[in-house]
Amino acid sequence: MTRPTLRQATGPAHTRILGLGGVRGEIVVTNDDIAGPIDSSDEWIRQRTGIVTRRRAGADTDLLALATGAAEAAIKDAGLTGADIDAVIISTVTYPHQTPSAAAIVADRIGATPAAAWDISAACAGYCYGIGQADALVRSGSARHVLVVGAEKMSDYVDPTDRSISFLLGDGAGAVVIGPSDTPGIGPTVWGSDGAQAQAIRQTHSWLQWRDDPSLGWPTLRQEGPTVFKWAVWQMAPVAQRALDAAGVTADQIDAFIPHQANMRIIDQMIKQLKLPETVVVGRDIADTGNTSAASIPLATERLRREGLVEPGALALQIGFGAGLVYAAQVVALP
Repeated sequence: MTRPTLRQATGPAHTRILGLGGVRGEIVVTNDDIAGPIDSSDEWIRQRTGIVTRRRAGADTDLLALATGAAEAAIKDAGLTGADIDAVIISTVTYPHQTPSAAAIVADRIGATPAAAWDISAACAGYCYGIGQADALVRSGSARHVLVVGAEKMSDYVDPTDRSISFLLGDGAGAVVIGPSDTPGIGPTVWGSDGAQAQAIRQTHSWLQWRDDPSLGWPTLRQEGPTVFKWAVWQMAPVAQRALDAAGVTADQIDAFIPHQANMRIIDQMIKQLKLPETVVVGRDIADTGNTSAASIPLATERLRREGLVEPGALALQIGFGAGLVYAAQVVALP
């Protein structure tokens, strides 16, 4: 019997970001508001992190509301409707349900049903992971328009007495629509992981441990600060350089550098290692939004555009890195 030759989908040669949107938590939390329980001060927090305030969502605003708001803004910015979306990818580590996915619910809320929908767990690198997936889906012909959302309500997993990470964290969501383009708008994704350092950023204990021993308390987040700082500073700059090389551009040819908003000192050190010229605009949304994990890069991008610091078509180097440890970077043309 002669077996039939299978057909494979093919798509456009190039993709780009067509629209962008962001939503921040509605509550402004100052350093003085959180300094007491960690026996700290506004000065110490500013010097160590560069954070002046962080944005957190109220009890009545859940992760789905943040993600939906950002998604709707991105779709509108792209000049599309929910019905135009073929796939929804949400990166989050703070959605409190194992199943169904946040993406499936958000897809329904924005009118994208029956779009494919799934969540990814890549922490602070999750947005860049989503961009990599969306780019591949469109170019393969599996989808024409893909919605990528980074959404976190980090405040649900904060221990107010923790000095390792909790005072850094904020809430928000950022989203983009990826679609076909006549010219290249998304460079190759450079990504990877190092599970040997999984304990560097982690949940204190599992849900099963909490179930079996309630005295452990609600699981919250912790990090080994010095370990994470050294890893981010010394190992992520080379990853960012590889993303530049893969895209075929040099540091003086990009318009913006938009790293994960983990810590202002990490951002400053990466700028030095990459030898970025002063002409490159740097995303520093962490100063008054805080670290929003998967949402931080799109929110920093949204801010740069809203404040008129980047023009449509500007080339931006973006890199995310975090728990896993995982990382991803690519050069993109901004919408």
